Amino acid sequence: MSKMEVKTSLLDNMIGVGDMVLLEPLAEESFLENLKKRFDHNEIYTYIGSVVISVNPYRSLPIYSPEKVEEYRNRNFYELSPHIFSLADEAYRSLRDQDKDQCILITGESGAGKTEASKLVMSYVAAVCGKGAEVNQVKEQLLQSNPVLEAFGNAKTVRNDNSSRFGKYMDIEFDFKGDPLGGVISNYLLEKSRVVKQPRGERNFHVFYQLLSGAPDDMLKKLNLERDFSKYNYLGLDSATVNGVDDAANFRTVRNAMQIVGFMDDETQSVLEVVSAVLKLGNIEFKPESRVNGLDESRVKDKNELKEICELIGIEQTVLERAFSFRTVEAKQEKVSTTLNVAQAYYARDALAKNLYSRLFSWLVNRINESIKAQTKTRKKVMGVLDIYGFEIFEDNSFEQFIINYCNEKLQQIFIELTLREEQEEYIREGIEWTHIDYFNNAIICDLIENNTNGILAMLDEECLRPGTVSDETFLEKLNQICAGHEHFESRMSKNSKFLNDHTLPHNCFRIQHYAGKVLYRVEGFVDKNNDLLYRDLSQAMWKASHNLVKSLFPDGNPTKINLKRPPTAGFQFKASVATLMKNLLTKNPNYIRCIKPNDKKAAHIFTDSLVCHQVRYLGLMENVRVRRAGYAFRQTYEPCLERYKMLCKQTWPHWRGPAREGVEVLLKDLQIPREEYSYGRSKIFIRNPRTLFHLEDQRKQRLQDLAALIQKIYRGWKCRTRFLLMKRSQITVAAWYRRYAQQKKYQRIKSSAIVVQSYIRGWKSRKILRELKYQKRCTEAVTTIAAYWHGTQARMELRHLKEEARNKRAVTVIWACWLGTKVRRDYRKFFRANAGKKIYEFTIQRIMQKYFLELKNKMPSMSPIDKTWPARPYLFLEATHTELRRIFHLWRCKKYRDLFTEQKKAIYDEKLEASEMFKDKKALYPSSVGQPFQGDYLEISKNPKYQKLSTLVEEKIILADIVNKINRANGKGAPRIFLLTKNSFLLADQKSGQIKSSVPLSDLTSASMSAQTDGFFAVRVKEGTPAAAKGDFLLSSDRLIEIVTKLYRTCLSSTKEKINIEISDEFLVQFKQDKVCVKFVQGSPKNGSVAACKRKNNRLLEVAVPSP
Repeated sequence: MSKMEVKTSLLDNMIGVGDMVLLEPLAEESFLENLKKRFDHNEIYTYIGSVVISVNPYRSLPIYSPEKVEEYRNRNFYELSPHIFSLADEAYRSLRDQDKDQCILITGESGAGKTEASKLVMSYVAAVCGKGAEVNQVKEQLLQSNPVLEAFGNAKTVRNDNSSRFGKYMDIEFDFKGDPLGGVISNYLLEKSRVVKQPRGERNFHVFYQLLSGAPDDMLKKLNLERDFSKYNYLGLDSATVNGVDDAANFRTVRNAMQIVGFMDDETQSVLEVVSAVLKLGNIEFKPESRVNGLDESRVKDKNELKEICELIGIEQTVLERAFSFRTVEAKQEKVSTTLNVAQAYYARDALAKNLYSRLFSWLVNRINESIKAQTKTRKKVMGVLDIYGFEIFEDNSFEQFIINYCNEKLQQIFIELTLREEQEEYIREGIEWTHIDYFNNAIICDLIENNTNGILAMLDEECLRPGTVSDETFLEKLNQICAGHEHFESRMSKNSKFLNDHTLPHNCFRIQHYAGKVLYRVEGFVDKNNDLLYRDLSQAMWKASHNLVKSLFPDGNPTKINLKRPPTAGFQFKASVATLMKNLLTKNPNYIRCIKPNDKKAAHIFTDSLVCHQVRYLGLMENVRVRRAGYAFRQTYEPCLERYKMLCKQTWPHWRGPAREGVEVLLKDLQIPREEYSYGRSKIFIRNPRTLFHLEDQRKQRLQDLAALIQKIYRGWKCRTRFLLMKRSQITVAAWYRRYAQQKKYQRIKSSAIVVQSYIRGWKSRKILRELKYQKRCTEAVTTIAAYWHGTQARMELRHLKEEARNKRAVTVIWACWLGTKVRRDYRKFFRANAGKKIYEFTIQRIMQKYFLELKNKMPSMSPIDKTWPARPYLFLEATHTELRRIFHLWRCKKYRDLFTEQKKAIYDEKLEASEMFKDKKALYPSSVGQPFQGDYLEISKNPKYQKLSTLVEEKIILADIVNKINRANGKGAPRIFLLTKNSFLLADQKSGQIKSSVPLSDLTSASMSAQTDGFFAVRVKEGTPAAAKGDFLLSSDRLIEIVTKLYRTCLSSTKEKINIEISDEFLVQFKQDKVCVKFVQGSPKNGSVAACKRKNNRLLEVAVPSP
């Protein structure tokens, strides 16, 4: 524990009493008052020793957060306020650290919160155990098994919107580290009668409503279901919807949970099909019919529902219809078939629905067990969680309530036995003397029910197996004969009823004095429900189903494994299951959670005293407190006891240096507590009376107040001293800072004065030096000026002399130059007159050409080969030059454009050029194909998985692959085919299967014909006498006619070195096997609108209607 962590206790800030063992005085009124007080303050958990009482708050409380999980993790049971997490942590740590198998028994009536308590226990264990991918997967599967079982096993009742209608016991298996490995789920007594009938104000099992509300429309259509609940007789309409419950969202949650648990998609679909079949069974109705021999028999009214059921589960309609109308009884080697009247047919229908749903639920549990079971075979630690129905007392109690209350009697018996055993073991372990405790032993009630000879279940089985007329009345008579003298059995004929003043006990009822009170049972239906009879004809019919899941649910229907032995009764099976459960629980360390429902309105903040009092009585909580208080009311280990009360003794406060037990002895001796009020165990102190503990608590509270006052006094003194010292240090600091500031200001003033004086002195000295320098400068400048004037005079005189000499010399030169110029002009004049015109002409032409080329350079057209613009000719004499330059530029521009082409692009333009030569101005469809590039393989045969089979059949490289329509001669209609063109052949294959229908070598082709209009029809002719000519020519249609014919033409030329003829005509002949048919193209208005349509006119004429342009 860290130094800052505060260790709390159950007794701190206690609202009421957290442990009922400490309740004083102990009475039923104070017990209820304590529960109510804690409930009003949102304290829904209370202890009775190690037993947790949980009161359902009917609302969400912020006490289950991850922070709460960490708060209760690895804490002592009594260290914090009561909580279900404390019990879960105690059980988990005992399992992990002490290697003790644990079981958590959760009991209470319907609506008390048992299912939620089991979820909280499992979520806490999942949160505190180890982490890791595999561990998280196991935890997720264990947690997600709950939504699946709740959907199929829970229903809305008048007491609970999510009532478990089956008992569930889950063994969670752990490894030696405490990490979950898996689990095993056992289910007990599913209330399958709810499938066919629900009490007023209650619903059928959740899954029916979730399926109809949340399944997609296509799934409902596949299951032949409708969303309207009123369409199904097995669904009660008065409470079909529940406030606050979203069945559609829950359906998605269940499907997701099934996927996480490990259900395959086909398994989930099979389960939903069986649920749909059960739902639709309720809509089958029967009508009576009289036979010739006077016997009544039944027939199905509307066979549509029967047909849909048979389609769902894969069974012949006649087989199921006969199973509803007849019953076959086998006895040794003899078979007798009897008809069923309407009442018996309805019984058979309901029995089938109940058995089908019950067996499906058992299959679901087994399937979940397969997914969540531990994969290792090493020894495992086990924690069992039992969530089973509580004690039930209704106005009308039947067979189901009888065996449920029997199960609770057994749980009460094992609870008393294990509680006393645990108490005795702790006394012996601690060395405390054990005193005998008197308590009510309900073994006599259990014996009344389960005795193999005279028990009620044994007599019920005997009555069911007895030959002759068997009814509920004969069963009651037998009970009156054998159990009449039993002190816990009452009926009109029993000895105990002679002195009864209760005249409301009907003749067809009996009453049992259970540990929780008297319960009146109506015997009507006991025999039928115990028999749980399903006619063999129905089980055999189900076994014949082709639905794998349905067939596996009815192994008893196998004709080769017919067992004439009567199947065990429901009571016998449940008794055996309870015995196995009790044996399992006795091998584990028990932990108890008693759930209580505060009101019948399922509303928050309402506490009904009478209802809670009734539950306290039948849960035996007061007796549990008395058993726990019969010895010592409170016990605690020495360390926390000393830690809590050490401040009450000067010798133990503040620290005790010796062993904790000696410290407790010194403490109790100093407090002068009577010796008979406590005992020392080996590791715990035992306090007999709660008053002693409360006295210690009062003294501790008073001592804590005194200590708090002392701490406050010391703290206040320390705080005042600290404040004074702080103020003193502050005053010194402020004074020091002020003195520093004052000295700094004084220094600044002196410094400023000194600087001013210095500046004046420096100014005076500088001005004096300046005057001296100016005088010296004026003297120097005067000398320089006189020298400059003198030098200037000398230079000007020299310059005048030089200029005079230069003028004389230049005059001679000018005279000589003039003479030479005159002489040259006189010699050149004759030559110039003869050649001046030619020179001027050449010069002019040269200047015109320069101007022409410069303007042409600035007006050059674009680099596009199709751009036909060219600058205008400026002069007539340049006509030839202008034309030649235009031609040269165009050729150069085309070369530059061709240089940009890739090999693939060149091939495409070659094909386009070929198509232009063949179809331009001949075929009206050609212009629309010019802008469309030729792609070739439009279907991507090698990449598309749809055509993988076809790709493997064609070994050569595919040049063109497209979908074309092959025209049928018989009716003129087209069938889609895959057109494949390779280097050596062309093929036609089926579009869906990929099977090759025709394969023709290119060498066998002669020509291709088509019309001159905008249609896509063309004929491919085959050479006569070749193997391919047996089927005749091919008349095809495609929007890519231009590309197909062009590629076919070029491929034939490349492969065979021979050209095929391309014929363009609005009327041509096509060879179909032995006959020639004329294909004629006319302009009109086809039925398809803008698409050309082919129509057979007669045996020799096919007319193609082409829409007018």
